[in-house]
Amino acid sequence: MKLLNEILGTKYPIIQGGMANIATGEFAAACSNAGALGLIGSGGMDADSLRENIRRCRALTDKPFGVNIMLMHPQADEFAKIVVEEGVKIVTTGAGNPGKYMAAWKAADITVIPVVAAAILAKHLEPLGIDAVIAEGTESGGHVGEMTTMALVPQVVDAVHVPVIAAGGIADGRGLAAALALGACGVQVGTCLLASTECPIHENYKAALLKARDSDTIVTGRISGTPVRVLKNRMSREYVRQEKAGADKMALERFTLGSLRKAVFDGDTESGSLMAGQAAGLLHEVRPVEEIFALMVNDAKNCIGGLHKEITL
Repeated sequence: MKLLNEILGTKYPIIQGGMANIATGEFAAACSNAGALGLIGSGGMDADSLRENIRRCRALTDKPFGVNIMLMHPQADEFAKIVVEEGVKIVTTGAGNPGKYMAAWKAADITVIPVVAAAILAKHLEPLGIDAVIAEGTESGGHVGEMTTMALVPQVVDAVHVPVIAAGGIADGRGLAAALALGACGVQVGTCLLASTECPIHENYKAALLKARDSDTIVTGRISGTPVRVLKNRMSREYVRQEKAGADKMALERFTLGSLRKAVFDGDTESGSLMAGQAAGLLHEVRPVEEIFALMVNDAKNCIGGLHKEITL
């Protein structure tokens, strides 16, 4: 099995998650320069800002980078054209089926990697000509599915013939080693990069992450069908309380409208949406992304080597 870094031409088998309002061209470039695949998150951008971020990223790195497109974005059709026009070579997708874009993307020699939360979706997408798939468990931050990473990844590996990348709850070398053991060729990480020197989120957001324990995330929108994992705060607790009480969608939108931007840009840790995965409890300090990636890979190697020596079955 080829590792992800061999497939993508990166130093490490790691993808930086394309987090909306966070994964800018500058941040993607920093992650690419540090050895991972940096991704520009188009969520929260319009067509002009996406094009600008792609150009900024290209000016800051000569390493591979990509763009994440949330297919339910109202400008997804424009984004799909922009990645072709700007010569982007790797695209990850979420929240939908990229089928209608595949012909144009493949003609432009773009590597296409959808994010899935179930094996059946991965199996459905494989005939479209996708190059790999990211199996993301419910431990992840932001929009989530139901299955855990431990259960999801091996089932996706068994369901498709393309490489599988694991995501959700992975924040250190132990997580990377476990993902490889499950049959993944590499990992996508997000939450652990929020606590990085280069990450552009507000310092209050970073401080909240460092304080978080293992049980300090909550999923809003489970009942309404739009589940999002965030840190517990006044907004998220009240959202879930009202959701359980039967509040309608319009009433609930009052809590989330612009809430991610409040957290990212204003540092509002009470009414902002502090998107984060369950791995937040593993974050203890803010470090450069280069150090995060290098330590993750080194610890994974040590973990795998230690298992080989110690376990006899």
